[in-house]
Amino acid sequence: MTVRHLVSIDDLSLAEIRELFALADRFASDLRGHADLCRGMISASLFYEPSTRTRLSFESAMLRLGGGVLTAADMRSTSASKGESLADTVRVVSGGYSDVIVLRHPSEGAARLASMYSSVPVINAGDGSHEHPTQTLCDLYNLWVERGRIEGIEVVLAGDLRYSRTIHSFAYALARFGANVICVPTPGFELPDYVVQRLREEFGVEPQRADASRLGDIAARSDAVYLTPQKPHQLSLFTHARGLTVERVDAVYMTRPQTERHPDGGRNLGDYVRLGKHQLAAESLRDAVVMHPLPRRDEISAEIDDDPRSIYFKQASRGVPIRMAILSVLTGSVKLETTSRVPESRLHRTALGDNPCPNPTCISRTEARHVHPAYKLASRAPLRAHCGYCSHELQFTLVGCTTSRRVYGRDSLEIRKIRPDHLSFFADAAVAQTAGFEPGGAGDGRSADEQ
Repeated sequence: MTVRHLVSIDDLSLAEIRELFALADRFASDLRGHADLCRGMISASLFYEPSTRTRLSFESAMLRLGGGVLTAADMRSTSASKGESLADTVRVVSGGYSDVIVLRHPSEGAARLASMYSSVPVINAGDGSHEHPTQTLCDLYNLWVERGRIEGIEVVLAGDLRYSRTIHSFAYALARFGANVICVPTPGFELPDYVVQRLREEFGVEPQRADASRLGDIAARSDAVYLTPQKPHQLSLFTHARGLTVERVDAVYMTRPQTERHPDGGRNLGDYVRLGKHQLAAESLRDAVVMHPLPRRDEISAEIDDDPRSIYFKQASRGVPIRMAILSVLTGSVKLETTSRVPESRLHRTALGDNPCPNPTCISRTEARHVHPAYKLASRAPLRAHCGYCSHELQFTLVGCTTSRRVYGRDSLEIRKIRPDHLSFFADAAVAQTAGFEPGGAGDGRSADEQ
């Protein structure tokens, strides 16, 4: 039986997500009534970063399903401190120790790597600033419960949008459901280019300038961006010079500054977006629920904790039934009725050459052992590819064929004939030559005299 992992929110179809919501509702109605579903099963928590809600909610979920848990909440006290690789740790833990692994790791793409070496399901509980799919499922579930739908709703994402993996996964999922997103970042913490590019290419989301004046002070110091899956002919109806007008909002999703991932350690946060009674008084936010993945600092004032629109503590408690649903499905204890499945994304290994991933915190760079650089194609003409682990676009100037041992410029027509699994990427001609590749034609990195 094929092992199924949850590395990205994209690993689930929309039909499967909706069925998980219904299953979570069933569990939420009686948290103590399902202790026979995972009896005898064990979940292993491998947390290379601190966590409270994610780890405890997963462990609570498995215990409520009748299973057991193994916890490595501080990997400094494990063999990782002796230099053991993530791949080896996963092979050991999945080899009889547990029936499912819940992994949190500081390197982007760590969960993808773990899934390649695990014989049991791997659940991504956060990998660097990349993705956090189970938090996204929890957030979507909360919207579904509170609003009754996700399609077509208006959601504000505010705060640190650059380094928040929760925001990235959430934005992808909202786009797939056809929701509209208004980005209100703290200046300097806008959505990364690779996230915006993926939203445009894979989900048909077109970023537009937003007129967020109706949002009041929450957007006073932000260049707001409207991300909408609407078609271009619909966008043409909006001709106001200030951009698409935000009339009303269904949800405001606040995030804390992810200072542990900030290059300066979070020393420049003077203009950080904050939400209190004054900001929440804006007319457009009258019916908006306020969400936060927690933990919070002072970006949400305690004065609105009792506001009926503030659901962040409900949001955290609903993490248990949705994670009960995830665990019961991935362990095979519950079978989903839908036959709609997302085709498995095909990764190709970079055959030779240097690592073309530009992300210094990608697992392909932070853990050299047992990690072979991999990629997925974004387009063939022009050739564009993304890292198979962290999703950053690869950087290269030359492309080689491992069969012919020839190298070409990235815009050469010849590379369209090369099979995806025979492609190699090179930063320059010297690297290609060192790897044993010869020039293949015009645009192959040689000077005019050499050609």
